[in-house]
Amino acid sequence: MSVEEAPWKTTTEEESANPQRGFDEKSGFDPETGIYHSLVKLGEQKQIPSRPDLDTATFVLSQFPDSHKSESQIALIDAATNQHVTYAQLHRSIRSLASGLYHALGVRKGDVVFVLSPNSLLYPTICLAVFSVGAVLTTANPLNTQAEIAKQVRDSGAKLAISAPAELHKLVPTGVPTVLTSGKSSNDGLLSIEELIECCDDPLELPQISRAQSDTAAILYSSGTTGTSKGVILTHANFISLVTLLQWSVEVTSSEKDVFLCFIPMFHIYGLAFFALGLFCSGVTTVLMQKFELQIMLDAIQAHKISNIPAVPPVILGLVKYARKEGSDLSCLRRVGSGAAPLSKEVADRFRERFPWVELRQGYGLTESTGAATFFASGREAKARPDSSGVLLPSFCAKVVDTETGKGLPPYRKGELWLKSPTIMKGYLGNVEATTATIDSDGWLKTGDLCYFDEDGYVYIVDRIKELIKHNGYQVAPAELEAILLSHPTILDAAVIPLEDEEAGQIPKAYVVKAAGSELTEDQVIQFVADQVAPYKKVRRVAFTSAIPRSAAGKILRKELVSQRKQQLISKL
Repeated sequence: MSVEEAPWKTTTEEESANPQRGFDEKSGFDPETGIYHSLVKLGEQKQIPSRPDLDTATFVLSQFPDSHKSESQIALIDAATNQHVTYAQLHRSIRSLASGLYHALGVRKGDVVFVLSPNSLLYPTICLAVFSVGAVLTTANPLNTQAEIAKQVRDSGAKLAISAPAELHKLVPTGVPTVLTSGKSSNDGLLSIEELIECCDDPLELPQISRAQSDTAAILYSSGTTGTSKGVILTHANFISLVTLLQWSVEVTSSEKDVFLCFIPMFHIYGLAFFALGLFCSGVTTVLMQKFELQIMLDAIQAHKISNIPAVPPVILGLVKYARKEGSDLSCLRRVGSGAAPLSKEVADRFRERFPWVELRQGYGLTESTGAATFFASGREAKARPDSSGVLLPSFCAKVVDTETGKGLPPYRKGELWLKSPTIMKGYLGNVEATTATIDSDGWLKTGDLCYFDEDGYVYIVDRIKELIKHNGYQVAPAELEAILLSHPTILDAAVIPLEDEEAGQIPKAYVVKAAGSELTEDQVIQFVADQVAPYKKVRRVAFTSAIPRSAAGKILRKELVSQRKQQLISKL
């Protein structure tokens, strides 16, 4: 069933965005309110559903291909085993698992289900089955420590855990009842999701469960790149809005014949939104990798004729530096998206130079906005503005706020990006102070990102406001310096942090990963950057390291580098 045929009321586009039309038709900026409006239309046939009792699983499943087509249409392929899952098989697995969760395990509406697993063919089934019974999903990175997992289990109030067998030992100390993702019950005496699906092959019907779009659907923990990780409360309305926007964007930029590659972790909002929910609404095929490995990715692209890859900047950098050396044939590739972290203009330019037939498009979003905010409709537009993150998605409004005066700024003026849309989170779990500091009384999400709009409504993310380096009263953006460093032929990765300085306040310090065999020196790195920036932006210190700490989504964990620096100082004392 298509969105326009669904038996629920939909909002009009003016209701989703803003009925006032007193803004500039070119930039979307309204000088009276200081608000930027999205200039992109969903169209009359595609609107965000507003039926109040609709839930995410019901909506996503309603978008699957019709019964005849779903039996043959491939939804998922495991890159490692080549196992195929059709849309019909996926639908049956979701119904069976939902029945098992409800009738066999007693999972009820509002119960929190904790999922600790890498990507797998079962991951989307688990997510949609949890939503089907009205339970709340919370996901975690399998690389998290036992202490980090215990904290999230406790903070989220999880009643049940679903774990990959290899991660089970991290959950045992929490005492939370646990089901394995795979295996037989003889393994530690624990039931598995695979067994639940098999035993409920002829599933009992679920009772009528009262639902509301305003109900909590998931609690996803932000990466905590600049502070403590917080539980982001996302509602069914948030996910339904996001999935509708994603479905629409796929329709205007891709086709059902596209084959997508998934190595983005599904425990992250980027992977969850795209691969566990959104792409199923467009009937496309996704090839699934358990985790990212460059050679496995290159092999999968060739073997499955991958045409579309939602990626992150480190992967794009890897393609630039290594793909051609491996002699891989990437001629089938048509589109590569970049999100979750800033993609530098230098890396983007080098990617387009190496792969001129591939559309490279950057987008922007946060966990707090259900992973969405901006996009590029075409590769041509993205190429014309390589350092932009695109335009506001339909239903989005934005402000660029002067952090000192609180006023909304016009095009080309830098300030903090504020967002408003149906995808904005409900708040932070159990943290009223953080919620009120992040969402104002009018519903504006304060992103903490420094940005500006141009005269055509394109957004440019400069850096995290909290990460700006204050040097002699000037603001230095680490992301700008990192982009320059990455343009050096023998620098594989880089990060820049502030270093306290008695005279200047702070100075930029670079951590650099250099290529094997490189004899690059600190002085050469300093001079390389100095030749390309104003004097106040120069890197003043350089440390060579084996790896840059990054989150699962590719964000640089600068706070870890700062912490390492402080520990080094303490040890010297």
